Amino acid sequence: MTDIYEFSGKNIKGEDVPLSDYKGKVLLIVNTASKCGFTPQYKGLESLYKNYQDKGLEILGFPCNQFGKQEPGNSDDISEFCELNFGVTFPLFEKVEVNGPNTHPLYDYLKKEAPGLLGSGAIKWNFTKFLVDGDGNVVKRFSPTDTPEKIEKHVKSLLA
Repeated sequence: MTDIYEFSGKNIKGEDVPLSDYKGKVLLIVNTASKCGFTPQYKGLESLYKNYQDKGLEILGFPCNQFGKQEPGNSDDISEFCELNFGVTFPLFEKVEVNGPNTHPLYDYLKKEAPGLLGSGAIKWNFTKFLVDGDGNVVKRFSPTDTPEKIEKHVKSLLA
């Protein structure tokens, strides 16, 4: 596949969601986990979402249990945790794998379009973020330590 809009995922309720539903939007795609040291970033992600959703931002959270088994729950557990602890309203998807032989096709594409440090495609940890412009181009990859507050200026520049 050569276009981000050709991919789809199952939302947290198990329903197929084509990424073409987000055509024209700026996307921040994040692999998340509920029991990670970076989990408090949910608060910043939700704040970013609330501040810029009406300007064209969508944040897509893809839970992943590949790093320290820090996302052990099922979809209901994840949804409840995110809603109760962080008031998450941005779209969450079912758990995916972001590395290895069972990598979700979207993540294969994201890693190819925005390789990590020294050209490594692998996702290093939870809360790696990919920023996609309104035309579907992957413009930047952010590390888990890049907080939502730190990347806000990049988001704003694409919404302008």
